[in-house]
Amino acid sequence: MSSFNQESVLSVHHWTDNLFSFTTTRDPSFRFRNGEFTMIGLKVGEKPLLRAYSVASANYEDRLEFFSIKVPDGPLTSRLQHLKQGDEVIVSRKATGTLVIDNLDDGRNLYLIGTGTGLAPFLSVIKDPETYERFEKVVLLHGCRRVAELAYGEMITEKLPKDELIGELVRNQLIYYPTVTRDPFRNRGRITDLITSGKLFRDAGLAPLESAHDRVMICGSPALVHDTRALLSGKGFVEGNHGEPGQFLVEKAFAER
Repeated sequence: MSSFNQESVLSVHHWTDNLFSFTTTRDPSFRFRNGEFTMIGLKVGEKPLLRAYSVASANYEDRLEFFSIKVPDGPLTSRLQHLKQGDEVIVSRKATGTLVIDNLDDGRNLYLIGTGTGLAPFLSVIKDPETYERFEKVVLLHGCRRVAELAYGEMITEKLPKDELIGELVRNQLIYYPTVTRDPFRNRGRITDLITSGKLFRDAGLAPLESAHDRVMICGSPALVHDTRALLSGKGFVEGNHGEPGQFLVEKAFAER
């Protein structure tokens, strides 16, 4: 277990019957870039049971935060969902991932597109002052089926704008656009449909997506990744990766698996 740190659970929050988040202590030696993921899990017997989870906290915070679905028969989440304060979890000492702004070409606006727990990596990206230095506007799109699943909305709209470090940047540059598909809500529809119809841009007061100016990160369900990648490729966007910056990025490892 030398490649893992043992951390203590500090808090647990159950958003819905299917979604929860938790915070843990953070070993000072653990380093990551905002948007990356790491392997976390539990010891089951003498063996570690691990899954990839994006780090939802920023890399300058002294605690770690993770956002998870609950799968009743899931090998790991069936156990994780019962965590309580003081429990121990194991966290890999290494972090990796595609969704870091270093993997994007310079641009005008940054669109962060997530469904469900795919929101997690973007919670750290929107807390990063460098994100606002690189881009004029940062548009956070979070798609869910139900209004109750729009986790972290209050943190994004109430707490971050008052944050001592990034509050002014958030107030001036962040646009939060939650949308649902099955409940009455001010924004309704799939994210790709809102992009295609132009409604997103009319609501946000921005010009439609252009590969010359705009940059996109995607994390969420396989359907979202497939449809959004096809939409962007059709508009001439080029996908980036480690060492090869591009105009959009996709995270292939995420907690919803």
